[in-house]
Amino acid sequence: MKQSKTQALLFSTLGVAIAFAVVVLLNFVFSRANVRVDLTEDGLHSLSPGTRQILARVGQGDTPVTVNFYASMKGNRLPPMEEAYARQVEDLLVQFASEASGRLVVKKFDPQPDSEEEEAAKIDGVEPQMNQQNGEPYYLGLSVNLDPQKAALPSLTVQRDRLLEYDLARAISQVLQTNKPVIGVMTPLPAFGAPMNPMMMRMGQQGSEPWVFIGELKRDFDVRQVAMDVESIDPAIKVLLVIHPKDISEKAQYALDQFVLRGGRLVAMLDSLCLADNRNPNPMGFNMGGGSSLPKLLKAWGVEFDTAKVAADARFSREIDFGRGAQPAPSFLFLNKDAVSQSDVVFGQTDNILFPFAGVFTGKASDGLKQEVLLHTSKDSQLVDGITSQMNGRKVLDDFSPSGVEYALAVRLSGKFKTAFPDGKPADSKPDAKADDKKDEPKADALKESKEDGIVYLIGDADFLYDPYCVRVDRMFRVAVPFNGNLSLGQNLVEQVAGDSSLIGARSRATVRRPFTVIQEKQADAAKKFQAEIARFQKEVDEAGQKISQIQSRKEGNQKLILSPEAKVEYENLVRKQADANRQLRKVRKDLRQEVEALEFRTKLLNIAGMALVVTGVGIGLAVVRIRKTAAR
Repeated sequence: MKQSKTQALLFSTLGVAIAFAVVVLLNFVFSRANVRVDLTEDGLHSLSPGTRQILARVGQGDTPVTVNFYASMKGNRLPPMEEAYARQVEDLLVQFASEASGRLVVKKFDPQPDSEEEEAAKIDGVEPQMNQQNGEPYYLGLSVNLDPQKAALPSLTVQRDRLLEYDLARAISQVLQTNKPVIGVMTPLPAFGAPMNPMMMRMGQQGSEPWVFIGELKRDFDVRQVAMDVESIDPAIKVLLVIHPKDISEKAQYALDQFVLRGGRLVAMLDSLCLADNRNPNPMGFNMGGGSSLPKLLKAWGVEFDTAKVAADARFSREIDFGRGAQPAPSFLFLNKDAVSQSDVVFGQTDNILFPFAGVFTGKASDGLKQEVLLHTSKDSQLVDGITSQMNGRKVLDDFSPSGVEYALAVRLSGKFKTAFPDGKPADSKPDAKADDKKDEPKADALKESKEDGIVYLIGDADFLYDPYCVRVDRMFRVAVPFNGNLSLGQNLVEQVAGDSSLIGARSRATVRRPFTVIQEKQADAAKKFQAEIARFQKEVDEAGQKISQIQSRKEGNQKLILSPEAKVEYENLVRKQADANRQLRKVRKDLRQEVEALEFRTKLLNIAGMALVVTGVGIGLAVVRIRKTAAR
């Protein structure tokens, strides 16, 4: 018996040792072979198809691409999080080199103070960063080189870890390009930044930095600003972005018309209520300036855009804290994949989009044009007044009446475009003294129809690329981190029509977000259930308030209101009725809030605790089976 126990102990020890050796051996083999298994649904730890396409072009080149990776590893110069991140970067570079068939050479350097490696890092454009723990400078960055092209990532930070693959793929794409495409941007908004005005500085206002979107475009394209009163578009511009063309003149629209007819690609971002346009706010800070459109062009294309109405959607909205506590914001649209055309190469890879106070497109495209809806609301939506939605979102929600229509928020028009100006270039609205001299000047031939199929993108919101609605800017680390898919969508769209479309897959993956869509749907259903009661009590409050105001309006000046006994009773009844209706309204809203919170809690509990219970149950089941088998022996 004693010998049997000794043998069992030896066999157990030997079994554990063999298992340990097998695990170590497999880990060594797989690490050398650079083999990994990615079990995430979106393949977040595998190279994206777009990245693979870019690396395939590297593998086909005659000259290898060199990546100089700088990381200050010795002497504990890197903070702990950056040290772990440096290893993550190195692992990704190994994957890139393997995918590029040996045509991507990775060289690693450890810059120390006053060393040749530090000098090389500065020459390559890699900038020192400061270790906040010990005050020592360190280097963590890289440069991609393909003579004579060079692209640097001056400072790699943990804050952009989700964008690491895209940043590196983008740098490689940049050195593979010989000429940057020319992109034009026409906008009255300060997208290119605004200089400091001495007069405004006295009022406490300062200049503004360029939008992150514009800065990102400049890294990949030759970006040129186009004036709002332009009469013709530079022939070098192949893609033109028009952002919030408020009060655009007919002459400028004619320039856009001719640009499209000659084969230019137009991306127009219109807006019914532009939050970025803060040039004429009212005293309360609300935007009262109205919307923007391209009326002449849209009419010719068969499309309509109401600049007074915005989309409100119970399915795609949520409460937002604007500094006064959480408030309903039915016109802040948080769009997920259910709102996106999955068949489109650009929009189909985009998720988690924020459109604040967006307008919608209606109508039917003109003959010869094909209209495709790229973004849309849910059927649980309606069109509401933009100013009312901005100032009183709760009232919009209380009066909400779903239309049953999926309104188009972004569309693409393609085909043979016809001119919106059949009579040629429009005349000056304000003729000058030299008008008589210009009569004898020869007029350029105006195009009447495009020779080849053209493409125009129309988007019902311009704010989605405005910094506050797409990125968080870390001033200390000088990096901008997207918090939704807006910036990705804007860049993907431009690259699709002008640049390297392979970057679309790499970037879109960086903005993957998994919202609780089930919770959002249940919240909308709960709101529907209480909506009738809320509307009824709100109507009672309003009616009582109107009658009270009518009674109070009878007094003159500062005189005390004297009522007859009957009128006094009516007045007191109205006050009590209004107070009771307000009390019932608060109760219904409280019940709605509690039900929504309970739904959210139950759903999260099921998601979080459910897996733990499943694993525990499986473990207990296996233990029971093992005990029974042992007892049977």
